[in-house]
Amino acid sequence: MEFDVIQGDIAAQEADALVNAAGTSLRMGSGVAGALRRAAGDELEEEAMATGPVDLGDAAVTDAYDLEAEYVIHAAAMPHDGDGRATAESIREATRNSLEAADERGCESLVLPALGCGVAGFDLADGAAIIAETIREYEPESLTDVRLIAYSDGEYETVRRTALE
Repeated sequence: MEFDVIQGDIAAQEADALVNAAGTSLRMGSGVAGALRRAAGDELEEEAMATGPVDLGDAAVTDAYDLEAEYVIHAAAMPHDGDGRATAESIREATRNSLEAADERGCESLVLPALGCGVAGFDLADGAAIIAETIREYEPESLTDVRLIAYSDGEYETVRRTALE
């Protein structure tokens, strides 16, 4: 499956679904989760917490509230509340489960961050490579527009270079 690498704030993106880099508790703290919570409103975290906890690598889906999306897919690439680190397997599973959750809902567009590579401590280049490989291997039913997003200039250059090799 083809995808693109973009730079920006995930909370400002328009898509059928946005992916939150979550911990297994689904509590929305800082980083991607904090940006989504601030833009969507407190109801996003309330609904996410009501659906959790989830197993490492799993994904839960909520409404997107005030975001320019229908859904937020909370992908648990790291253990509970950052208590531990993401692994290659948790990143792979969280990415695959996010793609499947979007497809199951008939989504055509999806924006996801570098899962597990922020507060979860996984190396950005290695994580981006795992995510890119997982997206390429995925056979979509409805998805046609998948974007891997990075926030800062440095992150974008690393993700773009690694993911599009």
